[in-house]
Amino acid sequence: MYNKPLPVPDADTEPFWTGCREGRLLVQCCTACEAKRLPPERFCPHCHSVDSSWQAVSGRGTVYSWIVVRHPVPGDVYGGDVPYVVALIDLAEGVRIASNIIDCDPDAVAADMAVQVTFDPVTETVTLPKFRPV
Repeated sequence: MYNKPLPVPDADTEPFWTGCREGRLLVQCCTACEAKRLPPERFCPHCHSVDSSWQAVSGRGTVYSWIVVRHPVPGDVYGGDVPYVVALIDLAEGVRIASNIIDCDPDAVAADMAVQVTFDPVTETVTLPKFRPV
């Protein structure tokens, strides 16, 4: 059983989480100006249009910034995972996503390191996007 906090999809984020369950990384795209965005928003921050669609992206990117969590906090459900990496990933399509980097020594993570999305089905209904080095 997965005992960590899980995202709660809502009307705005359900397409993203459905895509993850299907093994596809989706981002919201403005149908007026074609600007991509993540997290989703009701209005395009560039042209203010309310029209958008969801598009699959490659899942390729580079590490923009990261932290290595090394010290568990008493009672923390993530304590058994230390050390682990929380990173901001710049996707090739021009959007940034926060996620974990897995299958990598935390001390080997570096700025501009190439990564690729992978999907972790943590429950029957929630699949988390994570990234591993290319």
